[in-house]
Amino acid sequence: MAMADDAALLDERALSKLRWRCRRGLLENDLFIERFFARHEQGLTVRQAEGMEVLMDLSDHDLMDLMLRRKEPEGDVAASAPACEVLDMLRR
Repeated sequence: MAMADDAALLDERALSKLRWRCRRGLLENDLFIERFFARHEQGLTVRQAEGMEVLMDLSDHDLMDLMLRRKEPEGDVAASAPACEVLDMLRR
């Protein structure tokens, strides 16, 4: 049953909350994230939102390093399959 919930699309309210949560201090991060939402927001799943939450717990500079491939996931990000999935989506 949890698998089905993970694959469920985000509803409008959850999507709005996620967008708010994703606001960053570095303009460069915001540009990556805005592009991500422009491409994927209509099909975002609960699982992907959970992955995005893990990424948003990072500092701005750590997040930027991951998105620019200056470093690879480690710690909580590496341990989270949803976070790695979303990072791949952000990097495209």
